[in-house]
Amino acid sequence: MHTLIGQSSKVEKWGVFELALRGPESGNPFYDVRFGARFAQGGTVIEARGFYDGEGVYRVRFMPPGEGAWEGVTFSNRPELDQFSCRLVAESPSEGNRGPVEVANTCHFSHRDGTPYYPFGSTSYGWAHQPDEFAERTLNALAEGGFNKFRTGIMPHYSEHSLSTASCFPFQGNDGSDWDLSRFNPEYFRMMERRIEGLLERNIEADLILFHPYSGPWNFGSLPDWADKAYLRYAVSRFAAYRNVWWSLANEYDLMPDKTVEDWHSLCRTVAEEDPYGHLLSIHNGVRLYEAWKPWITHACIQDGLAVEIPGRAVALRNAYMKPVIYDEVCYEGNFKDRWGDLSAEELVFRFWQGAISGTYVGHGEVVEHDGLGRDVVWTGIGGELQGRSAPRIAFLRKILEEGPGCGWEPLDPWWHTGMARKEDKTFLVYLGKDAPGSWEFRLPTKELVLPEGAEFRVELIDTWNMTVTPVAGVFTALRRDDYFYGDRGGGKVPLPSAPYMALRIRALEG
Repeated sequence: MHTLIGQSSKVEKWGVFELALRGPESGNPFYDVRFGARFAQGGTVIEARGFYDGEGVYRVRFMPPGEGAWEGVTFSNRPELDQFSCRLVAESPSEGNRGPVEVANTCHFSHRDGTPYYPFGSTSYGWAHQPDEFAERTLNALAEGGFNKFRTGIMPHYSEHSLSTASCFPFQGNDGSDWDLSRFNPEYFRMMERRIEGLLERNIEADLILFHPYSGPWNFGSLPDWADKAYLRYAVSRFAAYRNVWWSLANEYDLMPDKTVEDWHSLCRTVAEEDPYGHLLSIHNGVRLYEAWKPWITHACIQDGLAVEIPGRAVALRNAYMKPVIYDEVCYEGNFKDRWGDLSAEELVFRFWQGAISGTYVGHGEVVEHDGLGRDVVWTGIGGELQGRSAPRIAFLRKILEEGPGCGWEPLDPWWHTGMARKEDKTFLVYLGKDAPGSWEFRLPTKELVLPEGAEFRVELIDTWNMTVTPVAGVFTALRRDDYFYGDRGGGKVPLPSAPYMALRIRALEG
């Protein structure tokens, strides 16, 4: 056993501890050398795979899940890297560090410290591969826009823009004609780490897309199985210690004809088995839904605009999977002629509310062509600055959903009545969508809702587009009217402005 002098270190709980050793450079260190470390505290042992970072440097990273002292011991098939010991002390997490996000209450999310988490994400497939200064502008726009999750690709997207801006690639070799799939390019993965760290500094989750069908002649979506799995193991070994990482196996997995569904099952299992921390894991569809009930899938990542356009439809997949459902692609706000990129801001915000009221979640995308820069240079392509009008209204919805106790909003009697949700039977949301009534009769379904006799409520009118919350005069007293509804004892109605995109928040008075 070799003790590493000077390797005793302090790191916060759910932070990143890194151990670096020098080792062999001959042969192919990416394939010939097995290296990692086991970290132990009492009866808890976590095994983390290490990775070769080039120039004779081997690294292993560890995210301590608990405070206190941890003992680490390396393992390797090379004596230069084997049986080195180290010690670290995990301290209390700093402000903003709530741990990784995980599934909570069946269909919702929370941080590992129990803090509820409501995913409000955006997407930019090629953001990570842009120059550092441009990527920083995107990060600032995300934070200012109120987003707390970002979908982005690890593999580069092929386009005229990427041809002119790409500085390096994930594999060693020449410009796509003869990649050496057995040798990774550490510089490329260090770039991805800077992007993950930039998101982490802003408390934004990094939803990392591992495969996609849009690499053109680079052919990264059609690698042989051995190369796919080696890439997955390398990516997990480098990124898994970051608490803000999520895994998305693919974007539009079913548009890669060289891979069967069984292939995707195997690739998903590879990531789940390699990740010692159990980060969230999903896969995104084109036209064929993946079998999200599989045990390795933590939540469903769905492309389906109609699911949040037609009232009551969003909840169907939630009921089928009994897992959290994120409609990460519901078409984009934009000025494209394509039907997937021509949504108005009003329509995208409407779809966000439709998803939320169904107990699901929705993702943002924007393809506003501007300044004559072309279709490749838009937010969902490369990032930059947000050009559309939906982002502040989406941030307003996030604030509404996060207020109050409890984790997640549940649809209220969704088989019969759409547009109503509850939170701990103390707060209710009613979304009126594109309807524009002049009043709303106070009614709450009795399905799975038992209110004390004479329970009193106050109502607020929410203008979801103008982002205002206005108290409604008076108190409403719940009285069971029949087998299906509570109404107001005095038959009270809420006056409305006869305008679309209104919502009501109904809160129980503390008695």
